[in-house]
Amino acid sequence: MEYQITSGSPLRMGAHHDGRGVNFAVFSAHASQIDLCLFSPDGRTQVARLPLPERSGDIWHGYLQGLPLGTVYGYRAHGAYEPGQGHRFNPNKLLLDPYTRQLCGAFADNPAMLGYVEGDAAEDLSFDPRDSAPYVAKSVVSDPALFTKITDQPQTPWEDTLIYEAHVKGLTAQNDRIPAATRGTYEALASDEMLDHFKQLGVTALELLPVHAFLNDSFLLKKGLTNYWGYNTIGFFAPEPRYFGPEGIAGFQRMVRRLHSAGIEVILDVVYNHTAEGDQRGPTLSFRGLDNASYYRLTDEDARYYVNDTGTGNTLNVAHPQVLRMVLDSLRFWVEHMGVDGFRFDLATTLAREADGFDPQGGFMDALCQDPVLAGVKLIAEPWDIGPGGYQLGAYPPEFAEWNDAYRDTVRRFWKGDSHSAQDLAARLLGSAEVFDHRGRRAWSSVNFIAAHDGFTLADTTSYAKRHNQANREGNRDGHHTNHSDPCGVEGPTSDPDILARRARRQRNMLATMFLSQGTPMLLAGDEMGNGQAGNNNAYCQDNAIGWVDWQADQSGLAHFVKELSAFRAAHPVLRQTRFLHGAMRVSDGLPDVAWFDVSGAAPDWHDPGLSTFCLMLRGSADAVVDTVHDDAVLVIINRAPEAVKLRLPDTPDAQGWKVGLRTGAASSVANIEAEFLVEAEEVVALTLAPVDNAHER
Repeated sequence: MEYQITSGSPLRMGAHHDGRGVNFAVFSAHASQIDLCLFSPDGRTQVARLPLPERSGDIWHGYLQGLPLGTVYGYRAHGAYEPGQGHRFNPNKLLLDPYTRQLCGAFADNPAMLGYVEGDAAEDLSFDPRDSAPYVAKSVVSDPALFTKITDQPQTPWEDTLIYEAHVKGLTAQNDRIPAATRGTYEALASDEMLDHFKQLGVTALELLPVHAFLNDSFLLKKGLTNYWGYNTIGFFAPEPRYFGPEGIAGFQRMVRRLHSAGIEVILDVVYNHTAEGDQRGPTLSFRGLDNASYYRLTDEDARYYVNDTGTGNTLNVAHPQVLRMVLDSLRFWVEHMGVDGFRFDLATTLAREADGFDPQGGFMDALCQDPVLAGVKLIAEPWDIGPGGYQLGAYPPEFAEWNDAYRDTVRRFWKGDSHSAQDLAARLLGSAEVFDHRGRRAWSSVNFIAAHDGFTLADTTSYAKRHNQANREGNRDGHHTNHSDPCGVEGPTSDPDILARRARRQRNMLATMFLSQGTPMLLAGDEMGNGQAGNNNAYCQDNAIGWVDWQADQSGLAHFVKELSAFRAAHPVLRQTRFLHGAMRVSDGLPDVAWFDVSGAAPDWHDPGLSTFCLMLRGSADAVVDTVHDDAVLVIINRAPEAVKLRLPDTPDAQGWKVGLRTGAASSVANIEAEFLVEAEEVVALTLAPVDNAHER
């Protein structure tokens, strides 16, 4: 077939079908020529190689009339192969279009994907002449009808948000209530069974581990393992095909629509800080071959090497205008055409690092926060990386919420029994105001979690003192060394009923602590069922029962308790406030918005390193413009002591008394709540105000 390529347009990046043909546009500032390569429908045979005829600035473009939808293609880039100058052009390597929305085929683990000769004495300074096309995924000209705009998002207020962090496959792979053919797919996440589960838990936002197309690391494949978590992106616009069900890409969109219809938002964990091409020893798959010196941050000393603030080998150069454009185009695509409601930015400090260091008002952050399409979506930062000044908890713009690892560590340390931890816990219960209360930020800024995908699950936090990552085949050297965990007397599995009961109690205590804290709660998928990972705190490569949620794990009714916690939080606005509480007096009634005391009613001794029992009274914020929670109050009682304590209850308004809202202990009936209340050993209790007639009801 004869192909006649014309100049086309540089205005829209990627490959776009207009009903008559396809316009191609790709960025490269340093290439001398870009070839468009067309393939047979199965991607196996190259049928044409056409130089893009026009360059407008740094955009290479061309138009092919009559080219059909579904055409499989890739690029080859010509230019200097001078790694010492940052250039790694090798036209023998077929390159994925950075803007492709669909993939054909998969990446194989083959040395032909390297731009250099593996094993050569010159290492990556050598030049490999082999064609990589047989071993790489190709780009596809997608049907624009697949990507109509999705509207009618739930737009749940931050203060009403309960996040559920999950892996697409791992959440449903072992759920036998879901048909086997769809388990582990996008569609399964929005099955009737999962929607019922989410609604019962009160989940309002499903936060998914990476779903951008990603690569399996060569070193993992050699061990018989895989990149399960997916933090190894190669396509920022393409959904990962390994999670496709019967409907393919449309299955992702159907999942979003069904979740939205149930009032559940979709948040994506996105990895714009690095790519799957790794360091100088990695493969040439897309960005490296198109323009290595533009797409990546290279070291000042030697452009052969990559800045590695991410710990993955390379760092994407979002300070470059075209790279920044690609990231923003990607975010807008997922919002407008895939219906996504928010993003959790992996290693967000990397994205906000300018030439002089971390800058919350740098180019990326400014561009993101002013974008009209992205203005209404939820933005969450993972506020650290391994680069200089990498830990930036609390330093992000007011539009952001942030993963608060200090919250996780403090809750674990307190219930483990560490000294001085009660003082830290008091701050975490009030949304870590000392960290976040500035620049008009809100109390929801702190994303509170006890466990996340990275680290011990909640069950393992109470079952293991040390990591057990032997299955990762790294000599048990990977993963966090400090977990602030405690197995309650026995390392790992046990049949001792006393230890099992204590572990279950501690899990309930930590969950209750989270749901009673100011901020945004985040629940790790499976924690509501006591799911464990056999002590593996870095299951990134465990696409098996270790990494999957065990739906048979709940032996203590934990899921039912989580439902109670969620319902209690939803019923009491004082637990979901947008303003920070500092003990200020409210104009409406002259009472403090928050008050602390010990079991005698006096102020706690915050200087006591072993402080284990204290109470806090939560009321509406004194700073609220409208006191919408004037009649709501919750008394939170925390007792870590190994013995029961009698609490002198604070006075109540006329015609009101205290009733038990929830408790983590044995749930023995309470016939009467008078001036004193018995709190069990190692228990969390929440009391609420009620009319006197109902004050004695449990």
